[in-house]
Amino acid sequence: MRYEITGHTTLIGLLGSPVGHSLSPMMHNGAFRALGLDYCYLAFDVDEGKLERAVEGLKAMGARGMNLTMPCKNAVVSLCDRLSPAAQISGAVNTVVIEKDGTMTGHTTDGVGFFWACRERGFSIPGKKMTILGAGGAATAIFVQAALDGASEISIFIRETSPFFPRTLQVVETLRERTRCKILICTYEDQRLKQEIRGSQLLVNGTSVGMAPKEEGCLLPDSSFLHPDLTVADIIYNPRETRLVKMAKEAGCQAFGGSDMLLYQGAEAFRLWTGEQMPVEAVRERFFA
Repeated sequence: MRYEITGHTTLIGLLGSPVGHSLSPMMHNGAFRALGLDYCYLAFDVDEGKLERAVEGLKAMGARGMNLTMPCKNAVVSLCDRLSPAAQISGAVNTVVIEKDGTMTGHTTDGVGFFWACRERGFSIPGKKMTILGAGGAATAIFVQAALDGASEISIFIRETSPFFPRTLQVVETLRERTRCKILICTYEDQRLKQEIRGSQLLVNGTSVGMAPKEEGCLLPDSSFLHPDLTVADIIYNPRETRLVKMAKEAGCQAFGGSDMLLYQGAEAFRLWTGEQMPVEAVRERFFA
């Protein structure tokens, strides 16, 4: 299909620093072409100090919205007029929709994308227990969405020395007030970790441990921590299969890496901006095969 920038092309931006490695421009522009939509997605290297001016510039130019990546996910929250429940609770936004009057609604699509990937594999979180390793931005989006979607229990493993620890306490307190989910904050003790995983139906690595080039990293000492009825997920997409994912498959678990989360969080942002469903299979074949 022929695709050209026109005088009517609608702009969507990615703001953050660095952004040169991002797959999002290729993914979204490929989807726009596939559906014949007159949109264009561009990446802009913007740090926190330039964020407010960049956002005002996009609004002034009539952009439809933007994605935010580090270090801008938290800083953009105060610039939004409205927040989705997940964005409000987590205190982070990765997708903004700009209305014609300039008002902005902030969303976090990471959790939605993650559980979309889970459902594609036949796993549904309502009524289930999840253990998650880490409490950074993506991990927080996942456990917030899990609680909002009806998870029965969540065990969050985080080091007390982590810079995310104070924020995690606040987020968990809010979730306890707003949901019926039982949430535990745990430290990395082998026996406690093994105990919580044993009672879980879903285990998520929400940390960067195992990411290239340190591909041998894994927070589980060995496969004795796993059981065959467990679904195991890693948010890391490089490498495609982390040591954790390989270990889980060898132990008989259903396991998958982070590429589908990346794809589906983008698909949810695409829907919010355009009102259309991203052709995910075509995008997967083109950019994630």
